[in-house]
Amino acid sequence: MDTILGPLYYVVSWIIVQFHAFYSLIFDKNSGWAWGLSIVSLVVLIRICLIPLFVKQIKATRNMQALQPKMKAIQERYKSDKQRQSEEMMKLYKETGTNPLSSCLPILAQSPFFISLYQVLNHIAQGKVVGVIDKPLLESARQAHIFGAPLSVKFMDSASKVESLGATLTDVRVVTVIMIVLMSLSQFYTQRQLMTKNVDLTVKTPFMQQQKMLMYVFPIMFAVFGINFPVGVLVYWLTTNVWTLGQQMFVIRRNPTPGSLAFQQRQERLRAKGKLKEDPAQAEAREVAEAARAARQQPKRQTKAKRQTGGPGHAVAASSGKKTSLEKQDEESGETKAKQAGGTARGAKSGQRKGGPQRPKHPTKK
Repeated sequence: MDTILGPLYYVVSWIIVQFHAFYSLIFDKNSGWAWGLSIVSLVVLIRICLIPLFVKQIKATRNMQALQPKMKAIQERYKSDKQRQSEEMMKLYKETGTNPLSSCLPILAQSPFFISLYQVLNHIAQGKVVGVIDKPLLESARQAHIFGAPLSVKFMDSASKVESLGATLTDVRVVTVIMIVLMSLSQFYTQRQLMTKNVDLTVKTPFMQQQKMLMYVFPIMFAVFGINFPVGVLVYWLTTNVWTLGQQMFVIRRNPTPGSLAFQQRQERLRAKGKLKEDPAQAEAREVAEAARAARQQPKRQTKAKRQTGGPGHAVAASSGKKTSLEKQDEESGETKAKQAGGTARGAKSGQRKGGPQRPKHPTKK
């Protein structure tokens, strides 16, 4: 490893030493601020150089999202012929100008610097001269502490090694745990922001499931491997995560993926500023839809008792219906009484004819 990455040790150590010389004009040269800010500046410098690769990564990710339905169709069509499937995939990549490895370029390009920084700090922890860091700079770096934790120690280091660098094991573990948690949370939020805001939600593809899985896998990986990283490497990785998060927020806001939530929000912002030119028919349809939504009345909230009885309207209807039935009963009873009275009167008349004085018979009917 030292033979292959030896030249990078000189590059990384030289950059750190140059930044350390600058920050020594402001802070104590043996302080954690001077050495810690030198590592942060190294990250910023590397990430600025990687911006073109980051742009390619964004474009490659979008192209991969757009190609997912076609890739799935190829897999279904040639699922029994893996060679033909690979050929059709390569043909699709060539026609669309998509490189699947472009999405990994920033990580691949950054990995050698990450490994080199890890080895430089490891040499400092062991008291070995590395790159352009000579004996005086080595002693200065070994004395540098960040919140009580030396830059070169790890979570799993022994208490004797930590005490030899002028620190306590408790301080080292508290600082490393806090930095590992922040590192994992920043990675999780970065991936979650990409999934919730910058993915076309109208197309369901396996790529979305893969990204969702990575959203949980990466933070766990950082938490597991972070206990074996020196504090200086944790500073490096936390800084690069924060840089990635801010850079992604900027890209998502300014150039979101079409069909995503961020794209809709950007369209609304441009429409509010009058900078969005849209079809008059679409604008009219949107205004009609908004007017209809505004005119639609929401039902009033009712208590449980009102819902069970059907609400006040139901009570009024029930009372009116009850009143109507009573009126009908009164009318029916009135008609019955009238009929009974009429029957009694007719019976009385007929009784008078039978039992009362009879009319005299006609003389011819004797």
